[in-house]
Amino acid sequence: MEKIPGLARSHPNIAALLLGAASAFGFQPLHLWPLGLAAMGAFGWLAFHSPSWKRALLAGWLFGVAHFTVTDNWIATAFTYQAEMPAILGWAAVPLLALYLAVWPAFATCAAWLIARRANLFAFALALGAMWIAAEWLRSWVFSGYSWGPFSMMMLGPWDRPGFAALLPYAGSYALSGITVALAVALVWLGQAKRFVGIGLVCFVVAMVYFPAGKGRDGSLPLTLVQPNLRQDEIDDASKFEEQFQRIAGLSRAEGPQSRRLVLWPESGIPDYLRDGYPQRYYTQMTAAGDPAFARARVGQAIGPDSRLLTGVVDLEIGMVDGREKAVGAYNTVTSVDPQGKLGERYAKAHLVPYGEYLPMRGLLEPLGLSRLVAGTIDFIPGPGPQTQDLGDYGRAGMQICYEIVFSGEVVDRANRPDYIFNPSNDGWFGLWGPPQHLAQARMRAAEEGLPVLRSTTTGISAVIDARGVVREHIGRNVAGRIDTLVPPPHAATPFARLGHWLTLLWGVALLALSLVAIRRTEGYRGEDT
Repeated sequence: MEKIPGLARSHPNIAALLLGAASAFGFQPLHLWPLGLAAMGAFGWLAFHSPSWKRALLAGWLFGVAHFTVTDNWIATAFTYQAEMPAILGWAAVPLLALYLAVWPAFATCAAWLIARRANLFAFALALGAMWIAAEWLRSWVFSGYSWGPFSMMMLGPWDRPGFAALLPYAGSYALSGITVALAVALVWLGQAKRFVGIGLVCFVVAMVYFPAGKGRDGSLPLTLVQPNLRQDEIDDASKFEEQFQRIAGLSRAEGPQSRRLVLWPESGIPDYLRDGYPQRYYTQMTAAGDPAFARARVGQAIGPDSRLLTGVVDLEIGMVDGREKAVGAYNTVTSVDPQGKLGERYAKAHLVPYGEYLPMRGLLEPLGLSRLVAGTIDFIPGPGPQTQDLGDYGRAGMQICYEIVFSGEVVDRANRPDYIFNPSNDGWFGLWGPPQHLAQARMRAAEEGLPVLRSTTTGISAVIDARGVVREHIGRNVAGRIDTLVPPPHAATPFARLGHWLTLLWGVALLALSLVAIRRTEGYRGEDT
């Protein structure tokens, strides 16, 4: 540790915590990405000079604890919208979650230190990038996965340009995270070596991808995307169901002569059960219309002729409990509705939110006083995964409901590629930091897959995102509004869309191979010196 001056030498654990917190400020909504890169570069320097693998492991874990606590602070807000548990528990839940998530940066840091400890900082930068790719990929599926906040998210440009994420079609978000980490640490090495030409070249390349992207091609399918501004503290209030429906219906009516039109409503957008077959008490007590046939008919009337609606809606699974028909589960779905009120195919959300849409280990946790963070006592049932619905004149629609959009490589049926992805969401319980981060990750999926993403949310941020990840139009937070535009056209399938995480693996192997080459060269120089 004698090579590291100041706080890093005297209090390396505190330094790791501070750098982890600073790196999270590179994410949206602050989006201070130069600070995020600088924090990662300084952390890499600190970790490389750790005196043992145990200290490197601890440094990575402390960095991760602070990083994820700041990044995921929006989760604490969710606890204010339920009455079963004290709201203050949210401020304990976030760091507790971070204690687990920090395992992955700890793994990446320790593995990189073991690989490159006898080389130089440049070799360590490449090894850390390779291991970071592995860590983010593992984090995306171990224990059902939590992909929120890949490090590459900070490299998105402003809404009108892709930024460094222009590389996403050729890498994917996990590989781009590793490239970003390697770049940040390598810049510190370049500074130490006084290789200012290299620093200037890197800065020039980064600046180039932040230039405006241009308008892009227009599509041909008219679109009305609705944001009704249904506040989270009112969304399950039965006394407000009718007003909520009238609000969303009023925002959806055709304005002037209109040919065929796709209409999009958000998750939690309809306060009615639309399907037949449930006990009547569910329609009477828990819906606005009180009758599914009437509910479907007035939805069709709201969108008008020559229109097709895609909307979030809850469906029930009915079973016999103690000799009585009762809801034993639910599905968070997207369904299509035509002007006659006829329902089309149903897509059921596959990647459910733990503690939000279901309570893991319910038999153990419920007696302890824990419950879901959203209304209801029955758990949601997962669907089969990405699907494409052929809506005829209204295009081929892929569906990803809310949280599902954050899982890189898991949002499209690759055997049946859609024309666009519909991403309805309820971000009303996501606090201040959650909605802009959620939008950023939807932009990343658009760029990765080369497909437009259409986001209709209850309270914002709703957006039309083209196939480059550029936001064409949006509606801000906590306002009611609509967007009338054309659905942007899809691009040809990107390398990531064709290869998926095989491409992620190739990038990880490439960075690791470059690290091993750098290590051999370092050992060669030392041999010549002796």
